[in-house]
Amino acid sequence: MRIVIAGGHGQIALRLERLLAARGDEVAGIIRAPGQADDLRAAGAEPVVLDLESASPEEVEACLRGADAAVFAAGAGPGSGTARKETVDKGAAVLFADAAVRAGVRRFLVVSSMGADPAHAGDEVFDVYLRAKGAADAYVTRQEALDWTVLRPGSLTDEPGTGLVNLAAHTGRGPVSRDDVAAVLADLVESSATAGLTLELIAGSTPVAVAVKAVAGG
Repeated sequence: MRIVIAGGHGQIALRLERLLAARGDEVAGIIRAPGQADDLRAAGAEPVVLDLESASPEEVEACLRGADAAVFAAGAGPGSGTARKETVDKGAAVLFADAAVRAGVRRFLVVSSMGADPAHAGDEVFDVYLRAKGAADAYVTRQEALDWTVLRPGSLTDEPGTGLVNLAAHTGRGPVSRDDVAAVLADLVESSATAGLTLELIAGSTPVAVAVKAVAGG
């Protein structure tokens, strides 16, 4: 498969790139800073330098042309203000989804957040983030031309992955390692049977492959 990842230098994205490249997939990661390119190459991914906050729909479409799947893993980051939650967490996700439709890429994964909700109340930066992610998710899930899956991990940790997770429509809150999030994404990208599902993910007791197969109806 050829898989294009938005936010290619993110902590989850780099892990995902390593997993996909190791199994023989062709991976491209969209990055904003040219200085991040070597990290992507080291992970086995092709760096594509493009700023999703200023790119045209045609530029993003060109990045996605010929891909079998797209993964939106970009984010403004914890140090950013409310404005960039709108331009990255929401705006870039909408742009990437539209570009996937234009490029004819059906399989589309979104790395979202537990609690994402366009109607989430509150004025803190994290509240704005949850509204932006919720609005982006809502937009993606309305696209009939996409075989979308939205993944909403719990509290992210840098603990080594265990390969054991709880993956379901509703899991309740809990932690999950970035390693395990990447492992779940690597399985999900191959499983179009999970299209149309919004899933929550936390650490658990079920092997990743078994958990993905279960939610896919297998």
